[in-house]
Amino acid sequence: MRLALSALMLSIPALAAAADPAACSARSGTKVPLVVELYTSEGCNSCPPADKWLGTLKDRGDVIALAFHVDYWDRLGWTDRFASPDWTRRQNHAASRSGASFVYTPQVLVNARDYRRWPALPTPAASTVDLSLVRDGDAYVARLTRRGAGAPAELMGYWAVTENGHRTQVRSGENAGATLQHDAVVRELQQVLLVDDQPLRFTPKSLPDAVSGPRPQRVQFVVIDARSGVPVQAVALGC
Repeated sequence: MRLALSALMLSIPALAAAADPAACSARSGTKVPLVVELYTSEGCNSCPPADKWLGTLKDRGDVIALAFHVDYWDRLGWTDRFASPDWTRRQNHAASRSGASFVYTPQVLVNARDYRRWPALPTPAASTVDLSLVRDGDAYVARLTRRGAGAPAELMGYWAVTENGHRTQVRSGENAGATLQHDAVVRELQQVLLVDDQPLRFTPKSLPDAVSGPRPQRVQFVVIDARSGVPVQAVALGC
């Protein structure tokens, strides 16, 4: 069942950053990775297929995969430990920005727009900015360079920390009795109101999970056009 509140994987060559294992750094390519956001919940029985599909994208260089677990299903029989009211607000904000009249699960956004043609994905666009990401101890540093006059005048961004390989044995609600696996689970999100040529520094929090135990973190930095909300570049590091 889909919850309405007022809704074969396309093969694309790796286009985005390639991490350097020795230095733990990455640099963007000539295309903009597809930023794929999934709004999901462990309480929604139509969500597991979407969760599984997103898991197939988690290691692709041309995709930034982000699973946001919303909290409005929590009152319907099962509490999702990854759910957050912040992710629900993010989903509603995206709907209002695009003119949509309602949100739903599972909902997929590609490049900040509602996208219902998954599992196929669109072709990435050419980039107008270059972006690098490097790990410095416990912190990460992002640096952006505009590529000519085609870059948007105002840029914003966000850091996203994701984890793979979480498992949940659901005991009640629509998915009672199921064992669910989650990848690309967003555990932390930090907005950056202005992105220019100054380096940006970010230190992830430690957010252990009592059920799955410690999981390796993947850190993404996404730069967006401040006016349209559309991503213009992104890089990710799993080291």
